[in-house]
Amino acid sequence: MDVNLYKALRRSLAAVTLASAGALAANQTLFSNWTYSVAPGGTDGALWVFSRGNVNSGVTLLSLKVSASGQVQVDDAVQDAVSDSTTAVQDGIFIDVNAERRRIPVASAGRLGTVFPMYGLKRDSSFLQPKGFISVRGIGNVVETPLEFPVAAEDVESAMDYAVSGLAFDSSSSTLWIARGILGLTGYNISKGANDPKEFRLIFDRDSKSLDSLKLNATKDLSKYTEVLDVAMDNDAGDLWLATSRGLWKMARDGKLSLASKALDTMRVTGVWVGGSPLQVIAETQSKGKDPVVGALWRKKAGASGDFAKIPFLDLDGKAQKKDVYDNADYTVSAIAFVGSMAFVGVRTVGGSVSGLLKLDSLGFRAYEVDEDELAWLYGFEMGVTDRDVVIWSVTSFPLAKGMTGLAVAADGNGVSVSADTGKTWTPVLNRAKLGGDLGTVRMVPSVITAGSESLVSYKVSKDSKITIEVFSYDMRKVRKIVKSAPRFADKSRSTNAREDVWDGLDDYGNPCTMGVYYVRVKDNHGHVGWGKVMSLGGGR
Repeated sequence: MDVNLYKALRRSLAAVTLASAGALAANQTLFSNWTYSVAPGGTDGALWVFSRGNVNSGVTLLSLKVSASGQVQVDDAVQDAVSDSTTAVQDGIFIDVNAERRRIPVASAGRLGTVFPMYGLKRDSSFLQPKGFISVRGIGNVVETPLEFPVAAEDVESAMDYAVSGLAFDSSSSTLWIARGILGLTGYNISKGANDPKEFRLIFDRDSKSLDSLKLNATKDLSKYTEVLDVAMDNDAGDLWLATSRGLWKMARDGKLSLASKALDTMRVTGVWVGGSPLQVIAETQSKGKDPVVGALWRKKAGASGDFAKIPFLDLDGKAQKKDVYDNADYTVSAIAFVGSMAFVGVRTVGGSVSGLLKLDSLGFRAYEVDEDELAWLYGFEMGVTDRDVVIWSVTSFPLAKGMTGLAVAADGNGVSVSADTGKTWTPVLNRAKLGGDLGTVRMVPSVITAGSESLVSYKVSKDSKITIEVFSYDMRKVRKIVKSAPRFADKSRSTNAREDVWDGLDDYGNPCTMGVYYVRVKDNHGHVGWGKVMSLGGGR
């Protein structure tokens, strides 16, 4: 390498490092950009984010604020990891067509904190083994809580048939209710304290309209009982709503069960959500048909007479469509966020990666435009919910500031997006700083790694290109070729392929590189070259 070029490169990299160190650190705000669940943090501006990286999973507590101009800003961010053998993000959400398995339930549960499901590794190294739940009581206080499994579960064909698919907290009795599919309903009572819980199991006998106790040593034929697929709590009325494989039910605080809907009596109800002002209950039904699924969304408003009715899709003039848009699109619900009389319904297509938000008002789902003679209802990348075309996995509402309700979505590989104006505009929150075009800026995120972890090579190009990325040691010996002539698309934000454009601190032979500073060169086929800088702390795999 030319000596003068080498010296110029060193000076350039040093200047970039000094100028951007503060900005880069400020933008390393998430455990991982691969976020799958968001939940209120308990105070104004606080937001829990669950991420799953390539190595392990963890939570971030974001502290957000809103500027005078209405811009959402990150005030602080702290992270905590779970063990590398557990996660809240079970692998079934990527491939399963069953609605209740294509979401990550979350609940605020008093002294248990924020609760997510917990999955462990199977022998094939997939996260498909239900273990219990993860109780996030604060940074530095993340508790992995196993649930007991009765002998009867040994006869169940698939462990995912008793995966945690719903969570709800009864604040009056201090009980976390857990929907566990074929194992029915688990109650986790913490009235004597989070460290002195009482766990009990109930299976649903629909014919006798009763919840029977399931002892740990019982050898019952669980196929004779009705699956409980989701739960939701109305703490004001004291009702626990049960979405089951045979209808929608309600359990009063005294334990009495009643059918909640004649219209849904024979249906497989996969989800139920309660919220909003005035209060409304939304239910999802799904069954297998000739298409991947036959599904629908139903609603009943609190205090209204009559039964649940399908939620209509409205055109620009408010006229209901005759076609069942929800079923035709093969949607399933990932989460629902209530903001006053509005609801934002996060959906994803079965067997596909199309996702986004449906806006629901008091009359139905509202279309926002006519696109090529087709009405559009789905808010996603095109409408600015995310700044990259990625899968949206979760949505929540939370107190953003005094008198202000925020919305947040979790996106696969694109961090979270937050709205301070009820979905009109969105601000992305990611582990990245602003990038110059045509490889004018190359950032390594994070800028310090250990061998076996990963640093993302962040860059952007203004036109479609073929990219080559190589890593050099401090004395400019090439140690690793990451990609060669890999196609990358022009992008206003970032052209990085987050699944491939990463360096794990290893050389071309899979050996850990020694501790030191390394340079990362990014070249395109149009003559542009950019350089980044990363420090490896070495270590073994």
